[in-house]
Amino acid sequence: MTTTVVSPSVPVAPTLTIPKPVAVPIIRPPKDNIPATLGERQHIRTLVERYVTEHNPTPPLPIAELRIHAQAMVKAYDLNPKHVEYLGVLINNELWKDQLATIPYERRLLLLPKCLRIEEKCPAPFDEFGLLCKQCGLCTIQDLQAEAERLGYAVLVAEGSAIVMSIVETGKIDAIVGVSCISVLERAFPYMEAAAIPGVAIPLLQDDCIDTGVDLDWVWEAIHLTSEDRTRRLDLDGLRKQVDSWFTPAAIDAMMGVPEGRTRILARDWLGKTGKRWRPFLTVAAWRACVADKDAPIPPDVHKLALAVECFHKASLIHDDIQDGDEMRYGERTMAAEVGVPMALNVGDFLLGEGYRLLAEAAPPHLVGRMVALTGHGQSRLCIGQGSELEWKTAPEDLAVLDVLNIFRGKTAPAFDVALALGAMQAGAGESEINTIVRYGDSLGIAYQINDDLDDILDIASNDLDAERPTLPMAVALERAKGPLRDEVLAWWRRDANRPKAPRMREIMTELNVETHVRTLLGSFKDRAVQSLRDLENESLKGLLRRIMGKIFAEKVGAWCKESQEAQGIVVPETTKAEAVAPAVATA
Repeated sequence: MTTTVVSPSVPVAPTLTIPKPVAVPIIRPPKDNIPATLGERQHIRTLVERYVTEHNPTPPLPIAELRIHAQAMVKAYDLNPKHVEYLGVLINNELWKDQLATIPYERRLLLLPKCLRIEEKCPAPFDEFGLLCKQCGLCTIQDLQAEAERLGYAVLVAEGSAIVMSIVETGKIDAIVGVSCISVLERAFPYMEAAAIPGVAIPLLQDDCIDTGVDLDWVWEAIHLTSEDRTRRLDLDGLRKQVDSWFTPAAIDAMMGVPEGRTRILARDWLGKTGKRWRPFLTVAAWRACVADKDAPIPPDVHKLALAVECFHKASLIHDDIQDGDEMRYGERTMAAEVGVPMALNVGDFLLGEGYRLLAEAAPPHLVGRMVALTGHGQSRLCIGQGSELEWKTAPEDLAVLDVLNIFRGKTAPAFDVALALGAMQAGAGESEINTIVRYGDSLGIAYQINDDLDDILDIASNDLDAERPTLPMAVALERAKGPLRDEVLAWWRRDANRPKAPRMREIMTELNVETHVRTLLGSFKDRAVQSLRDLENESLKGLLRRIMGKIFAEKVGAWCKESQEAQGIVVPETTKAEAVAPAVATA
């Protein structure tokens, strides 16, 4: 797909289509020695980065020393002692990350375990070198293998410490990116330590060798590590905290002046309300990725630009709450519920004006027109998406999946791509980079809204299914339902007086396996966002956008399925694989 341009300054994403389905991993609880949620694991990885920066141990470290450092982290950060082995793996990764990034892709090996496949359905046989992937699309192996081979990696789908030893002995590989369970990783450490081979290992979340899970975003990140990405050690959590600090009353007043009059005071109070602050964070992060001096302090103009982006967002929330009749947000009364609709409308309009004022003041003179045009176009798209939803409320009818996705695209995606594009423009990004950002933000915004709908399915306390707005799960339910079930789903869509309520709709969605299909769509749009970065030449921007994807969705925690009780499947003898792997690597 190519990006079309409606004017020299306003790039737009192509016509929306539903991406090809991607493999959805079976979701199971991690083993006890692995932190339970992705959010926890991400937090621990951040602590590891901090610890290594402060203590600066020199690799290679024997496993005994890694354990000492891991135990020190447990004590320093009050972590769970059960996670010592996991911490050791992450510490080792952090020690080697910079060196691995300097090694050409064609001198690296990606080692994947066969247990990432869906064992019951996998058609792939084994030969003496490992799994012969059939590219069936049922699991993540084919995507990882295809991307790694495109970059120049040698790839093996096999496992075991003996394989690592054989690979090291060939002398053909200078670095390894591996996925394996912790017990295998521990056995492999001595071989890699002895040869001083840089390695980054992503631990499997289970160790029963069947339908196992892994933090897939971490694998993608490790595969793409390159020294050309000068943001790979950027502290995203620290940057986000810095952006958060700009929204205290004192900080806002320092940048915008002391407010006078009720409208200004209400607007400042609303601007400072709690929230995720993703949009101003994205603006600053994009600027950081594109600016030539990666260590430069954030200038006041970028600070002001981030405030402008949040002004636009907070204005849209005031207007949305009025249109939706909502009385609560952030656990407090909405602006309209607190001061009435007329004043709330006025405050929202005032924030829009403030946003454009700050934007015009922050933008370099030669970019003011482009940045205002981009923002105005984003505002128009947002209103069109919201208008589609309001139109449905006036005349409810059943909507197809693509119809709902187009509403999501209008309501959510502009805020993401505009926030990113403004920060990149401020740093001097070119047209091709801005076009890529628009495509990326388009898919990211849709994925973000899909994830919100997924959360509403899983949260039995949510009243979203009783609220009057189109939802993706209900569009999927309509697509899958037949007979009497379809009649019930249609009654919900058309807002019939006798339509089923939320508890019944959840029963129907469970019967139709809606959650799995929504997760597939979520994965497909996340994958499309990542794939849009493939030809991006700015490695720092590419690396940052990949990590932002992981950061945003790391904070979303889904429900767990019941864990399988016993391992099954094909087992390849360890000795056979060890004997076979050396010639396989030598000819890769």
